[in-house]
Amino acid sequence: MYPPPNAGGCPLVSPTSSQSLTRTVNGSHRFTIQGYSLAKGMGVGKHIASDNFTVGGFQWAIYFYPDGKNPEDNSAYVSVFIALASEGTDVRALFELTLVDQSGKGKHKVHSHFDRSLESGPYTLKYRGSMW
Repeated sequence: MYPPPNAGGCPLVSPTSSQSLTRTVNGSHRFTIQGYSLAKGMGVGKHIASDNFTVGGFQWAIYFYPDGKNPEDNSAYVSVFIALASEGTDVRALFELTLVDQSGKGKHKVHSHFDRSLESGPYTLKYRGSMW
């Protein structure tokens, strides 16, 4: 059973199609550090971690280093990271990190992928523990 021939004598082939769906998932997480002044001075490279939270089917965590992550930070500023906390391969993510002061009024954007050009694309976290 072949498709019927067209005017040129060749059998007609049914057209095919396929579809790829890339979805975007939005989420947010508020990580509150009670007693920040007591955490300052705990040492370079020492962090406070948020509980794991889920966005897009993946587990994430926030790591806050009150005295910076690396010795060259010299305790002069804090470091904040978002980390993939679940097993995953090439998880693509856009994110924004914002610090809010204790009054809740002063917001300080630490980093935003949303300010980048679209050509730069999302950041890719390749394995559990990948951080940005």
